[in-house]
Amino acid sequence: MGSLGIRSKLEKNVVMWILRTKRTRFFQLVCLKTFLIFFLLLSLDKLSYRWPRMSRTFEIDRIHDTFLMNGQPFRFISGSFHYFRAPRSKWRSIMRSMRAAGLNALSTYIEWSSHEVTPLQYRYDGHRDFELFFRLATEEDLYILLRPGPFICSERDFGGLPVWLLSESPNIVLRRNDPKYQFYVTRWFQQLFPKLQKYLYGNGGPIILVQVENEYGSDENCDPNHAIWLRDLLSSYVQDKAVLYSTDGAFEDFLACTVDGVYATVDFTSFQNTNASFQAQRSVEPRGPLVNSEFYTGWLTHWQDPFVEVVPTEEVIKSLREILNLGANVNMYMFYGGTNFGFTSGANYKVENGYEPSLTSYDYDSPLNEAGDPTEKYFAIRNLLGNYVQLPQLPLPKASPKGNYGEVVLKAQYSIFELTTNMLPVLSEQPLSFEALFQSTGFVLYETLIPNIACEYCLLKIAKLHDFANVFLDEQIVAQLYRIFQTNASLMVKPNQKLSIFVENMGHVNQGEIYDFKGILSQVTLRGQVLTDWEMYKFPMDRIPSFESVARFERTNSSNLPMFFTGSFEIHHSQLLDTFLDMRSWSKGVVFINGHNLGRYWSKKGPQYSLYVPSDFLRQGLNNIVVFELFNAPENGLVQFSTQPIFNYDNSE
Repeated sequence: MGSLGIRSKLEKNVVMWILRTKRTRFFQLVCLKTFLIFFLLLSLDKLSYRWPRMSRTFEIDRIHDTFLMNGQPFRFISGSFHYFRAPRSKWRSIMRSMRAAGLNALSTYIEWSSHEVTPLQYRYDGHRDFELFFRLATEEDLYILLRPGPFICSERDFGGLPVWLLSESPNIVLRRNDPKYQFYVTRWFQQLFPKLQKYLYGNGGPIILVQVENEYGSDENCDPNHAIWLRDLLSSYVQDKAVLYSTDGAFEDFLACTVDGVYATVDFTSFQNTNASFQAQRSVEPRGPLVNSEFYTGWLTHWQDPFVEVVPTEEVIKSLREILNLGANVNMYMFYGGTNFGFTSGANYKVENGYEPSLTSYDYDSPLNEAGDPTEKYFAIRNLLGNYVQLPQLPLPKASPKGNYGEVVLKAQYSIFELTTNMLPVLSEQPLSFEALFQSTGFVLYETLIPNIACEYCLLKIAKLHDFANVFLDEQIVAQLYRIFQTNASLMVKPNQKLSIFVENMGHVNQGEIYDFKGILSQVTLRGQVLTDWEMYKFPMDRIPSFESVARFERTNSSNLPMFFTGSFEIHHSQLLDTFLDMRSWSKGVVFINGHNLGRYWSKKGPQYSLYVPSDFLRQGLNNIVVFELFNAPENGLVQFSTQPIFNYDNSE
């Protein structure tokens, strides 16, 4: 039987059955021949499945100025969609909407801080499961442009770097040829890339390009030695299984940090000249495919901006048509923006404007809005792409229904001062930063006693405050401070009064000079005298603080103390629906629903006045809401749901 090439017990049993059956010799031979042909074809099919995996190639053709996929010219039309900005139950529908628009690829970052939340503690669950994200992309016929950082910017807290780097090594030199920084990057990539390698195109996966760092020349961070080191580190994992590339602004000065072996691409908006922008790419890549790896379909918005930024659809279509007519590759940033849930939004910093924290919403005026619904811009892009590619036979996406779950009355529960009765403070002669306290997010309460000072107009001065603070004397609010316009306050004080400064971290800077430590970063003086002997209480708010064993007090919702409010509502619909929480009656704080941190609101300033609530955060039956309000809750304690997001609301009355 060995001469027949029979390998399995099943095959042997079938052959033996044929030979033993009481039929003519001719019938036996026909059956045996048919059986052998069938298994031969099955074997060939298995070989043909393995062979493309072994021969898959993605490379650059510098003669014909194109990418080559398996030796054939290839152009990607892609859209940015970051797995960590959406509940994973929505990943497939968003991908299918992208594919239905004519896209053949998507771009995503890997966010280091999402996965190594604390040193050497790695998480890949829920919305962090990028392997599931890659598999779904493959099933939805989308290739992937992977941007693994380690720095990603993306308006995320600390640019996606873990804040604990500043705690572990306060003198670390980030994004430079610094052994301390490179040690942590190496350790992270040793954990990350074994999970990624099987998804590289040459290994049978969807990843065709891998970005080295992120806009490394655009922020004047250029360190050629570090760029070469990072290239070599990534190349050791990627090898020839995908193409390494870089992204920088479309100006020759920004492209000064490109290195050999990393294909340089550019990013530019619809308001920039297309030909001039690609000419900048040609200054460093004379031959090869033209690539706009971040073509901006919208723009980001900050708290206190007068309105949410938008980019007109006609401008996007005009510029996108020019890009496509040149035969260029393009990635639209963002195609789906999503949400900076929790404390994941970062901040920009510009000398002329100062500190600019980003909104919780990352809608970005994208073709697919924050809830994943198609917009006018989506259909305009799809109609345009239909002139360049064959659109897939997929149903057009529709807006999903939204739930209106009515009004909820919240009751004041505990102030921060009541919670500290069960907390142990950190003691220090001088105030400590969040990072020195090994805290990445949330709030810190700094307290000390006024020394032998009594005056009607004592100047309280904090030379360096990051970012927002409420100031209290004997637990009565007396001032509010903010790092960009007011860090001093005139106080009426008496000896032995308790001074409390409650400081909020509103997001670490995510671009440029990102050394953005949080909290009180200088001495605190009162009438020129340095205040000492501080007690510090940590409120990271990564989860709702425990209210157990806290003394209860009768309170009204008009209290100006930082206060937790709680309430509940019930859902008995047959289907859980996305919704929005209207926060226009509240001032500034954080909202949790069923333990999920929806993110920050700042309705006193805007221009965002609602928080997106995906259906994943809701449940049938009883649902719980916790609002942490910093200083001015509505007297009726009312929150209500909305079927629409609320932006640009005029709250001047």
